[in-house]
Amino acid sequence: MSETNTSPAVLDVWCELQCPDCRTALDDLRALRARYGDRLELRLRHFPLEKHKHSYAAAQAAEEAAEQGRGWPYAEAVLARAEELGERGERLLTEVADELGLDAEEVDTALVDGRHMLIVDADQAEGKAIGVTGTPTYVIGGELLDGSKDQEGLRERIEEIADRLLG
Repeated sequence: MSETNTSPAVLDVWCELQCPDCRTALDDLRALRARYGDRLELRLRHFPLEKHKHSYAAAQAAEEAAEQGRGWPYAEAVLARAEELGERGERLLTEVADELGLDAEEVDTALVDGRHMLIVDADQAEGKAIGVTGTPTYVIGGELLDGSKDQEGLRERIEEIADRLLG
């Protein structure tokens, strides 16, 4: 009697919300969601890069959006407007929250009081410890897949690993 794995496979997505490559990777993430549904858990992990002035604030705002139950929709909406984020900064972050029906005032307050800084810092420290150097980077089944230089073939590799993990 063979048992199939009923717990979802986990894909950690090391992302930076002002990163154009992360925006490009959204198509792959959507395809993975469509293929696997609840059998693949996508976890947003923050890796803000110094070269992008508003990426740290965006990571904190995304954590507040996650607290309000809309982490991925918020991250995707901010990524879709990454260039605008570079120009408008925190004003855009609260505007996106409002557009998604989130408590925009609470997002603003979270940016001021820094309540999510430890989560963002911990994600970044863990990423550095395991070898993340740029975004997007994926970790699934213990394998690190760097998409910061080339995303060609990454979705297929993720699917191979996910299929193996899900049995």
